[in-house]
Amino acid sequence: MSEAVAGKADSRRIETFEDLIAWQKARALVKEIMSLSEQPPIAHRFGFRDQIQRAAISTMSNIVEGFERGSRAEFFHFLSIAKGCCAEVRSLTYVGLDAGYIAPERFQLLNAQTAEVSRLIGGLRASVGRQRDSDRQRT
Repeated sequence: MSEAVAGKADSRRIETFEDLIAWQKARALVKEIMSLSEQPPIAHRFGFRDQIQRAAISTMSNIVEGFERGSRAEFFHFLSIAKGCCAEVRSLTYVGLDAGYIAPERFQLLNAQTAEVSRLIGGLRASVGRQRDSDRQRT
């Protein structure tokens, strides 16, 4: 799959999913959500805690699953799922804010973090989509 993302502006070759900036930022988001989830009141709100953790982990995991599938079409599909999962995390942070589980300052940081991850996944998805479409035209 390294060719699928080799056309990056900084011209670094992507050899593994760990090289993807979108995955790196999604990983940082998971770390932040897990840290948040260990603290009251979220630690005691099991349904909310579990849902926001699952959505964050799914964001990161879908990037990996698509990358490792080996086809641009599948990578594109899983990036779409990852973007949706990231939107779910972002929406759940609003729930947490409104319910008083997340302080406004922490919410602002999480909101910015989820927006960045979503933007990166969207950019990667667009790039993979262009390459997928180019592959289709050649066949």
